[in-house]
Amino acid sequence: MNAPLRVAVLGSTGSIGRQALDVAARFPERVRIVALAANRSGALLAEQARLFDVTDLAVADPTCAPCGDDLPRGAECATGAAAVVALAVHPDADVVLNALVGAAGLRASEAALVAGKRLALANKESLVVGGELLMALAGGAATTVSADTRLIPVDSEHSAIFQCLVGEPRAAVARIWLTASGGPFRGHSRAQLDTVTREAALAHPRWTMGPKITVDSATLMNKGLEAIEAHHLFGTGYDAIRVVVHPQSVVHSMVEFVDGSVKAHLGATDMRVPIQYALSHPDRWDAPCEPVDFVTLGHLDFEEPDPVTFRCLALALEAGRTGGTLPAAMNAANEVAVAAFLEGRLPFTGIDRVVATVMEAHDTQPVSSFDQLEMVDSWARDSARLLY
Repeated sequence: MNAPLRVAVLGSTGSIGRQALDVAARFPERVRIVALAANRSGALLAEQARLFDVTDLAVADPTCAPCGDDLPRGAECATGAAAVVALAVHPDADVVLNALVGAAGLRASEAALVAGKRLALANKESLVVGGELLMALAGGAATTVSADTRLIPVDSEHSAIFQCLVGEPRAAVARIWLTASGGPFRGHSRAQLDTVTREAALAHPRWTMGPKITVDSATLMNKGLEAIEAHHLFGTGYDAIRVVVHPQSVVHSMVEFVDGSVKAHLGATDMRVPIQYALSHPDRWDAPCEPVDFVTLGHLDFEEPDPVTFRCLALALEAGRTGGTLPAAMNAANEVAVAAFLEGRLPFTGIDRVVATVMEAHDTQPVSSFDQLEMVDSWARDSARLLY
């Protein structure tokens, strides 16, 4: 029997992190957790450390209470962003699962790739902000999917595309079909969106996710971010990336080839499936959930998205096509605006207003370094906070 895969989970107390630990618990002979990091939830982090007997821990927010005294023997809990990045280069880790939220995950992704780790990436903002630099560290866009691929996407859509590309030459790809659920406000008018509540925005009809990504799904910003992510991951031009609303969320994405054939990845709406594949690749392990019953499902629907009503989709695609530092500014403004909406300080339609205003004010430059991107991120956040 092969030795267990040793995994560092960054963002272990969030939705993706908790589900990753559920996968690990199902396969104790195949997965060993060697490090855990959280943003603020020290108490839950300590509970996870006890459950998986992990001694290397970090909490990103230095203002939060430490993990406490009830830790495994020899455990240490460091604090601060640098402590989280340090776990991305943990000497015992074979795989780093980056499930951090927002642009804060960029440095961890960089560190993991520089250290030669396999990066299981659930932090899409890493690629949105620093895709050019990260993909260079990963060896370039996936011209073909092989067993030694260093960066494996965890997003359900990108995992689907990744799996559809197994055994296929990149030159044979004609188009990527990126599916979107449509979120809780599918079919709403702009006027209806003006008055939607936090609770309504967080009531996603298909997926159970963290609050930030759930709001991004409601604005369709998430699909714009994913288009940028797909562009970097697979070396696909934006004209060859098609967003389509698929309310059943059973088709996780599709790849169309030059001969007219289309491969679609279908499955349950359960994030443990792509998380597990990121760990098991190129193998497959027993399913963590019930399979789809296609007879009961009955039909699959596909619709055009509405980028006029859901302006965030159009803004993200504009940022991606423009390139340079504009995606970093766009992403930072969106993170600030979403947080303000969740705190009740900005209406739902104020999110795209803030993003658009910051994008218009930004002086886009070619990407040159991670330090430059962090400066852009900081400027965009400060600019966005002045708008509500």
